[in-house]
Amino acid sequence: MMSFRVLALLMVAVFWHPSSVESIVRHYKFSVVRKNITRLCSTKPIITVNGMFPGPTLYAREDDTVIVRVVNHVKDNVTIHWHGVRQLRTGWSDGPAYITQCPIQTGQSYIYNFTLTGQRGTLLWHAHINWQRATVHGAIVMLPKRGVPYPFPKPDKQEIIIFGEWWKSDVEAVINQAMKAGQPPNVSDAHTINGLPGPVANCTSKGYTLHVETGKIYLLRIVNAAVNEELFFRIAGHNLTIVGVDATYTKPFQTDTIFIGPGQTTTALLAADQSIGKYLMAISPFMDTIVATDNQTATGILRYKGIAPFSTTSLTAMPPRNATPVTASFMDSLRSLNSKTYPTNVPLKIDQSLFFTLGVGVNPCATCVNGSRVVGDINNVSFVMPTTALLQAHYYSISGVFTDDFPGNPPIPFNYTGTPPQNMQTNNGTKVYRLAYNSTVQIVIQGNSFIAPESHPTHLHGFDFSVVGKGVGNYDPNNDPKNFNLIDPVERNTISVPTGGWTAIRFKADNPGIWFFHCHLEVHTTWGLKMAFLVENGIGPNESILPPPSDLPEC
Repeated sequence: MMSFRVLALLMVAVFWHPSSVESIVRHYKFSVVRKNITRLCSTKPIITVNGMFPGPTLYAREDDTVIVRVVNHVKDNVTIHWHGVRQLRTGWSDGPAYITQCPIQTGQSYIYNFTLTGQRGTLLWHAHINWQRATVHGAIVMLPKRGVPYPFPKPDKQEIIIFGEWWKSDVEAVINQAMKAGQPPNVSDAHTINGLPGPVANCTSKGYTLHVETGKIYLLRIVNAAVNEELFFRIAGHNLTIVGVDATYTKPFQTDTIFIGPGQTTTALLAADQSIGKYLMAISPFMDTIVATDNQTATGILRYKGIAPFSTTSLTAMPPRNATPVTASFMDSLRSLNSKTYPTNVPLKIDQSLFFTLGVGVNPCATCVNGSRVVGDINNVSFVMPTTALLQAHYYSISGVFTDDFPGNPPIPFNYTGTPPQNMQTNNGTKVYRLAYNSTVQIVIQGNSFIAPESHPTHLHGFDFSVVGKGVGNYDPNNDPKNFNLIDPVERNTISVPTGGWTAIRFKADNPGIWFFHCHLEVHTTWGLKMAFLVENGIGPNESILPPPSDLPEC
């Protein structure tokens, strides 16, 4: 049952919005440095921002302008992506290397300048080059405009909880070795909660502690910054009231288990309404197919003020690794708030209807272990990263960098979730799909069964989208749209496509520029499961991408 206090406060939560509240400019400095960090009783140097792991939290309010000066003090190239920030007309600040910018080289700096137009809630920032985001990541907290209440009970305190993965080895060496061999990389050695794995076999590692007081309500801003794994999250003896995902408000619902993919965020109310004591917090992986995962459970403690010494910890059992019904129940419960103040803007009429199959394939590789390598693809195209940023090539009309012939449908239809064809080879190319400004777009994202069907947390840069439908098996264009939710679909920037199934999303292409679309499992992105949209300028300067900044890095 929902906590009585949370339920009562939800019933009286006030919805209002002043006509104008002044926004401000907020300045941050990110120094990218190496630092020795000890985890799992082993020390290694990692890349960090300001020497912190996880990195610093970026705080702002809706409609504020944020200016972040990033200075690179390491030998590796660096970029930072502000995951989920709309970046309206400011694609130069989006961050993915060789998509919207060339990387920041050693000793150089770059200023990211963007406005949080109409956005409030929880997001994340992370490195967007190679596998740096394993340690270069942090939270973004976008508070409502000053004087504007939350559309849910005002919490007594807010806490940021970031999930991650930890490798004892250097992460770049892990993926480089795998790419050379043409095989999947080693899974991580541990999961982390706010950078800490908790006790594990053969190492009494420190875990994260969340301190609470009886009777108070806490707003948990939960971020999955893991590299390759979708996760379950539980707190023993406590339910959570979900009030937002990916910086959009949702209709509140209660659950004992959160399902969250890499790049996703969940905002939840926690009522400290249990007996004074210690309660286990835990995260564990979800995978409902044969793909390997790091099966370590990371743990922390929820600790009540006034607890007696030497109190035992109340435990919780995590869902099975393949608990598909738990993931489906959580995702099916998500609905947009769709109130007068926060309406849902799902497109009803569609200008561009796209059908993307995504999965992995096998291409020849003479130098690889088995004479072949595993690749990722969308519509049978494995994306090849350019050496000049796509946005620069588009803005300056530089030819030879990309082509705009990305297929809007599979070149050869097949039984996507049935027995895969014998030929699993893909085509390579640096291709984008062109969209007219303000056109309405529907994408049916269809997983396939090549090698193994798998859940794909898929991220679209530059937009929020409405998740209007999902299902298992092959998408049926005649019957499945009849069940689409066009009233209050949840709005997200990252969505998990079910294993052996499909998800349908809709958005309005109202943001000119080049926008990356990719699986947020970093291994799949590395393999080529990615593409980009080119959204054309509209009419006049207010519907066109801004000119590039003077300090834009060069390749």
